[in-house]
Amino acid sequence: MWRYEPLLPIDRPKGIARAAGGTPLVRSEGLDAVAGCQVYVKDEGEHPTGAYKDRGSAVAVPHAIATSGGAVGTVSYGNMAMSTAAHAASLDRECVVLVPDVISSVRLELIGQYEPTIMRVDGDYGALYGDALTLSTELPIAILVSDAPARISGYKTALFEICEAFAPDVPDAIVLPTSSGGFASGIWRGIRDLEAAGLLDEPPRLYLVQTAVSDPLTRAFDAGEVDPTPLEDDEVGETIAHSIGNPNPPSGGRALAAVRDTGGAVVSVRDEEIRVAQRQFAVDGGFCVEPASATSLVGATRLSERGEIGADEDVVLIPTGTGFKELGSGDASVATKQTSRMALPERLASLLAGS
Repeated sequence: MWRYEPLLPIDRPKGIARAAGGTPLVRSEGLDAVAGCQVYVKDEGEHPTGAYKDRGSAVAVPHAIATSGGAVGTVSYGNMAMSTAAHAASLDRECVVLVPDVISSVRLELIGQYEPTIMRVDGDYGALYGDALTLSTELPIAILVSDAPARISGYKTALFEICEAFAPDVPDAIVLPTSSGGFASGIWRGIRDLEAAGLLDEPPRLYLVQTAVSDPLTRAFDAGEVDPTPLEDDEVGETIAHSIGNPNPPSGGRALAAVRDTGGAVVSVRDEEIRVAQRQFAVDGGFCVEPASATSLVGATRLSERGEIGADEDVVLIPTGTGFKELGSGDASVATKQTSRMALPERLASLLAGS
C-alpha cells in the first residue's frame, strides 16, 4: 500500500506496517452462480494479522507514536485488537487492549500472542468508545478507535488497489460487511480522492451488509435517516458474525452517506445464511473466511435477487478477515472415512470410481 505514500499522512514506517496492502483480487467464477453476478474477491485475510485492520493500523499506530510519543491502545476483542497489538509490538511500543469482562479464552489467546497489556473491563462495554477518547486526552496513551482519521486513510488504499486492478475500467459494485462504518468510510474516502484527481468518472456502487440481530445501519437506510439510531440492549441478539454486531456504529452517518452518494444500499442477513455462505466461499471459491466476511456473499445474492445487481455486472466482494482464526476449537463435526494401509488402494479405487 506504500506505493500510495504521497496520499497518506505519514512516510513509510518500519515494522510489519510495510507488509500491509497488496492483497490479491481474484476472479472467482465458482461463486458467480451463488451471487448472481460476476464475482471478484478482494481477499483482505492475506494481511499479516489476517484482517483488513492492518491497513488502518499500518498508518494509525506509527502516526500515533510520532504525534503522542506514548503508548498506544484500542477498544476491541477482535481483529482490531490483534492488529493494533501486532503493529505496536513490531515498533517496540507498549500496547493496552481493553476487552469486555466476558471474553472467550480463544480470543484472549489470539490477542495475547503479541503480548499487549489486556485489561478486562466490566460494565457497559459499548460506552468504552467514548471513554477511550477522553482517556487519550488525559493520559500518555493514544487509544486508536475504529474511525481515527489516520486509520481511515489507511483503509482507502483498498479502493485504490481495486481500481488499479480494474483499470481502465472500474467494478460496477463493491460489497463489504460493516460494523462501525470505518472501513466503508475509508473506501468512500478513496473514491472521493480519485474523483478529485479526475481519475474516476463513475464510482462503483457501495453495498454494506450487516447481521440481522444488530443492524442499525440497515434500519436507518430503509427509513431514509441520515444517522443510525443506536439499538437498545433488548433489540440486539447473539450472532456468529460477532465482529460486526455493533449496535451503535460511530461512523454510521458517514457509511450511510457513502452508500447514498454511490447509489448503493444496506442489507441485513441471518446467521443461517451466513453459515451457508461461509461454506460456499470455501467449497465453491476456495476461500476460508470468517463469518462476518461471509456476509458479503449473502448480501450480493440478496441484491441480485432484488434486481439491484445485474448478472453481467462485475462485483467485488471483500472478505475482511481470514476464517483460520476462527478454527481450532475442536468443536466442529467433520466427516471422515476410516481404512487401513492394506485396504487403501481398494478403498480409493472404489471412491474414485463413484466420483
